[in-house]
Amino acid sequence: QVQLVESGGGSVQAGGSLRLSCVATQYTGDLRFMAWFRQVPGKEREGVAACDSISGLTWYADSVKGRFTIAQDNAVKAVYLDMNTLKPEDTAMYVCAASRSPGQVLMPAGYNYWGQGTQVTVSS
Repeated sequence: QVQLVESGGGSVQAGGSLRLSCVATQYTGDLRFMAWFRQVPGKEREGVAACDSISGLTWYADSVKGRFTIAQDNAVKAVYLDMNTLKPEDTAMYVCAASRSPGQVLMPAGYNYWGQGTQVTVSS
């Protein structure tokens, strides 16, 4: 059973930066697509960024374009999210996800494997 373990969350002031990491373990198949989602209590899970390890393509939510960067390291099956110029509205639980073929890459329905999440809190 694939396990995804996130790290790197924390509390920062607006304008600051954080780097999230997610490592996949105990996988036996292909995890071509890896992505980051975020969730705030009472709201739907939102796709933040996704990447394709074969094509190298990346996708971002409009709200984070130009501020966040997703990168995947296939050698260790990890995905990272560099978050810059953080805003209070970026405050959420950030969750890593993986899939062989998710369909719409920023929609949660297509992802088979999920981490537990890491909290990011941005203060104004």
